[in-house]
Amino acid sequence: MGTISARIPDELEAELDDYLDEENLDRSTAVRKLISEGLDKWRREQALDQFASGSITFSKAAELVEMSVWDFAQLANDRDITWVADDHLDADLEAL
Repeated sequence: MGTISARIPDELEAELDDYLDEENLDRSTAVRKLISEGLDKWRREQALDQFASGSITFSKAAELVEMSVWDFAQLANDRDITWVADDHLDADLEAL
């Protein structure tokens, strides 16, 4: 496991201390948890952006964020990202 050392503003350190007390965590565990949650959020945003721009497929986006396709569909829907193209839907409906 690697080590990270960082200087943070006093206000951020005070907020971290409040978080430690609220979550009943030691400093190292809390920082690891916050970094992990932040990176998870960043990965979701990246996957959503790449999917919305068409640079990756729906299933690849779900894979990148380690979500089921159903959970990723809900996430995309929550962000108003269309995951079923209208032209494909129209063609499928016409085929029926």
